[in-house]
Amino acid sequence: MDAVGLFLLGRTLMKIGEDAIPAPPGGALDGGARLALIVASDLAAHDETTVTEIVARTGLPQSQVSTAVARLKEAGAVETGPDPRDRRRTLVRQASTVSGRVAAVRAADPTPVLAAALGTDDPDVLAEVGAALEVLARHLAPRTRLA
Repeated sequence: MDAVGLFLLGRTLMKIGEDAIPAPPGGALDGGARLALIVASDLAAHDETTVTEIVARTGLPQSQVSTAVARLKEAGAVETGPDPRDRRRTLVRQASTVSGRVAAVRAADPTPVLAAALGTDDPDVLAEVGAALEVLARHLAPRTRLA
């Protein structure tokens, strides 16, 4: 697989993941929810961090990262607090308890969406693709899970 193919596969997998996430109360996943997912994935790899550090790693504007952090905080996915080493900075970290929304997202079964993307509900094909995704996740996924 070349770099373009890898990039396109990544985009396809992101779309499948987005479609598998249950809609929040009151609507579908919108642009703000997608940004929150990007920030959540960064936080999964960098558990205790600042908005400025998230901005540097993701390339998103500070205002969008701050809005995404506020959204994740409202959903109970993250907690914020002062940095004990520099009280002027605010640290963002995964919530110490799992909220109902985070639990629902984690429990969502991606199989129906994956079957639709593959164009088949053949259990052998789904098992083969599922196993391949598990191998990728084992090697490439962030070490902690936020969303």
